[in-house]
Amino acid sequence: MEVSGIKVRVAEGEFWTSKQRDGHSLHEISYRACFKPQLPHFFLEHLSRPGDWIYDPFSGRGTTAIESGLLSRNVITNDANPLSALLTIPRFFPPARDELHKRLEDIPLVPETEPDLDLSMFYDKKTFGEISAIRDYISERQKDGVYDELDGWVRMVATNRLTGHSPGFFSVYTLPPNQAVSPERQKIINEKLQQSPQYRDTHKILEKKSARLISDLKPGEKLRLSEIGRKGIFLTGDARTTPQIDDESVTITITSPPFLNIVQYSKDNWLRCWFNGIDGEKVAGSLTLTPTVSKWEEVMGSVFKELYRITKPEGHVAFEVGEVRKGSIKLDEHVIPLALSAGFECSLVLVQTQNFTKTAHIWGISNNSGGTNTNRIVLLQKN
Repeated sequence: MEVSGIKVRVAEGEFWTSKQRDGHSLHEISYRACFKPQLPHFFLEHLSRPGDWIYDPFSGRGTTAIESGLLSRNVITNDANPLSALLTIPRFFPPARDELHKRLEDIPLVPETEPDLDLSMFYDKKTFGEISAIRDYISERQKDGVYDELDGWVRMVATNRLTGHSPGFFSVYTLPPNQAVSPERQKIINEKLQQSPQYRDTHKILEKKSARLISDLKPGEKLRLSEIGRKGIFLTGDARTTPQIDDESVTITITSPPFLNIVQYSKDNWLRCWFNGIDGEKVAGSLTLTPTVSKWEEVMGSVFKELYRITKPEGHVAFEVGEVRKGSIKLDEHVIPLALSAGFECSLVLVQTQNFTKTAHIWGISNNSGGTNTNRIVLLQKN
């Protein structure tokens, strides 16, 4: 392909498996618009070594970070949404099952204060009481200065179990767990399905999901993750300005930025924000959601300048952009000039194609037509 008068090589194929659950069990945390762990694994294996520093400026659920830790790479993450760090950091410190069980026994089953929100369309009254009690417990532990890694794990798993479409979640049947609908919309769903919230044993669900998350974990991996996690740098802020990261310290950045304003992260995560005491409106104002390509280019141009500063000589950036608006906008063609202007060279555009998945079915997207199943990765190098 040719972009801005420069010829760029394109490689197309299935470079990693298209299976939904072929990654490590620790990755099984739902988050809207996240990529499969096989994507960072591919680039980590080819373009980095154990001990190298790996970065993701738009970390989301922490896929790049967790995969890096499993492969003995050091990690730096950043995301404007504080939920990212809450979902990522605890998975570097997975607990033993008996430790988790004992901690859950310490958490009351009734809240200390009256819940401040009506969520009766999602939860049975007793279930909501237990959820509120967990929320109160975590909050008090933070205030008392005794909040620890195990509390972080409980908080992370509970955040992930708030809503979903099976009895493995705290809620009545609703959308998949990466997108919480509004209370008004949930009332419509309940009426349509003639359903009402039933009691869910929150502690039992937390233990079951935790067991699933650590099911692939080997003893050596647990120690390795802990070491990596203690050295890790986990930032919450603007990817255009990261003074906490040293010049020329990162071997490879592997990331996927917000695609214009296609995904409304703050709106999708309103319930997770409530549970974690996060100001959703404030988060919404800090996210890089732009309605036009020109605005998106303005933001990403600054991001690339910062990435150039922190990237080692001969280091790389794997920038996954997919396709948006039914393929009418190919963001890779907009990314390349921005990266070249920042000083990078474009080695390759890698197009990962695959058969469509259940996610694509849900959103009514046929195979490779809407960008959901086609990863387009711009591979850059600093020379």
